[in-house]
Amino acid sequence: MGIAKLGYVGLDVTDLDAWTDLLDRTLGVGVMFDKIGTEDVALAALDVFKYRLALYPSAEDRPREVGWIVDSPSELDRITERLITAGFSVHEGAEDETELRGATHLRWFTDPVGYRVELAVGAAKVRTAPSRPVDASPGVIGLGHLVLASPKLDELRELYESVLEFKLTDYRAPGLYFLRCNRTHHSIALARAETTSIHHLEIEHDSIDDVGRAHDRAERNGVPVSISLGQHMNDKAISFYIRNPSGFHLEIGCGGIEVDDDWLPHDFGTPDVWGHRHANDNPFAASAS
Repeated sequence: MGIAKLGYVGLDVTDLDAWTDLLDRTLGVGVMFDKIGTEDVALAALDVFKYRLALYPSAEDRPREVGWIVDSPSELDRITERLITAGFSVHEGAEDETELRGATHLRWFTDPVGYRVELAVGAAKVRTAPSRPVDASPGVIGLGHLVLASPKLDELRELYESVLEFKLTDYRAPGLYFLRCNRTHHSIALARAETTSIHHLEIEHDSIDDVGRAHDRAERNGVPVSISLGQHMNDKAISFYIRNPSGFHLEIGCGGIEVDDDWLPHDFGTPDVWGHRHANDNPFAASAS
């Protein structure tokens, strides 16, 4: 009980057209346009829920919110108390924000690096299946995980492990930790870095064939492949990475393993079984892949 899964990520973006083109032509993902107050927002339909990725036109590229789905109102209250006890100020989401998320309850707080973290309850399915082009079907099936890099790694670990009750799945010394809130190997990874950023978001695909077809479309459309096709050692996912219009990575992957409560955290050593060659210097070369 508690936090059930990664729900959504909101981004302020300077080039919405480039983002929608990437989502459409390379990932086969449709975008709906909505408003929150007077502000425009583009919502990417990754699965049967309202959205998993929200794009807000802006003069700056930056993360806007990270949303986690909570099991129930009572669990939301319990987590809220834990946050307050740990010194965080927790706020009620505005009515229009809650409606946009497709939720019944919404609260938020600011994490140690200044990002807005949201806790949502009651997200409802709005479609039986997302629409996909023939060559991208079933294709994208959801939002898998995010990797957050920051010099405040210790504070982030304290928040996610001690307060929000995520479990450590595995790690690479000295500064990369994979955490889970359900049976999926990880929903967030935390890495030590000189500056704070989202290193990547993983866009989950149904099969290796879907990943391969997305790779073909990326090459055909001139999308920069920032990390080549490969398989991770720890979660066994097969993936490649593209550079998105906001400058960080999108991981296009499938096949990550699930773990249970008998799993023992360990240092998994070598980052990859094969592949995953970086087009540019890997900022986590000593601790990440």
